[in-house]
This record gives sequence, structure tokens and C-alpha cells, in this order.
Amino acid sequence: MNKQYSYPLDFSWSTEEISSVLSFLNQVEKAYEGGVSAEALLDRYQRFKSVVKSKSQEKQIDRDFEAVSGYSTYRAVKAAQEKQQGVIKLGH
Repeated sequence: MNKQYSYPLDFSWSTEEISSVLSFLNQVEKAYEGGVSAEALLDRYQRFKSVVKSKSQEKQIDRDFEAVSGYSTYRAVKAAQEKQQGVIKLGH
């Protein structure tokens, strides 16, 4: 996949908050591009949720991210929650 896309970020977030959101989105990318630890993805998701508290904003970020990358944060988190441990792979 072409990684020349923009991440859906809110520039009113602090540098630390942007870092938390990017870290989560990077874990989602890894889930699709070869595999990622379910525990790591869920940990980053908890940090993401500390920044993005509203469900509507989370859904908007998922839609925006999937539109530019082809990767669903929702599907990645769901797979990690179902598995809880080990590696998840969501390749196309």
C-alpha cells in the first residue's frame, strides 16, 4: 500500500496526544502489513481513547483513516479484543 497519505489528526491536540494517536494508527497499519501483537494494539488503543474520548470522533477518525489508507481501526481493535494475546494479522 502507498503510505503517502495524511493521518486524521486534530491539531488542537498536544504533541503528546498526537503521538498517542499516531502510535495507535501505526499499530493498526502493522496489523494489516504483516502482523502485530494484540496486547500492543490494545495498549495503544487505550492511550488513543484517552485522547479521543467521544465515540463519534473515534468513528470519524476510523472513516477518515480507512478512506486514505484502506485500513480499519475498528476491525483491528475488534480482532485484538477477540484474540487478547498473540499476533493478529488482517492483511487484504
